[in-house]
Amino acid sequence: MIWHALRARVSYWLARRLFHWQWLIKQPRAWQWMEGQFSRMANLGDRQAQSFYGHILLFRGQGLGARNEGRRLLSLAAKAGDAKSAYQLGVLSLAGDAQHEPDSSQALNWWTQAAQAGHPAAAYRLAELYRTGAPGVAPDAQLAAQFAAQSSPASHR
Repeated sequence: MIWHALRARVSYWLARRLFHWQWLIKQPRAWQWMEGQFSRMANLGDRQAQSFYGHILLFRGQGLGARNEGRRLLSLAAKAGDAKSAYQLGVLSLAGDAQHEPDSSQALNWWTQAAQAGHPAAAYRLAELYRTGAPGVAPDAQLAAQFAAQSSPASHR
């Protein structure tokens, strides 16, 4: 079991490095191998791999199944504390899609989690959501100001 986990980590590390070579990811066999490494590491419960592969499936996956798997992986990563995944789930929740109605209160929950983890774009989106209000979210000027301050570059020094 230890050998399997070590091999998975090394293969994932290599696939992530190769991912930046545009000409290589256009090669079907190379991409298939890389995607297998991303998938294996995500299935082993690695939060960063879940976030990375979830984003790939969400934005570049083929078909509804890939999009749903991407969303599932992002949800696992967000529940494990990944701010980028929580932010993206908030965006998806607010926008809705063919399978999910727009849900501003769910977006609020995801963005709150991301903002608490230090994601400035989530704090900005929360400030906007509280400033204007939305179905299920009452406008709140005090919370809007609080999150606006958290989203400013000066708050990250």
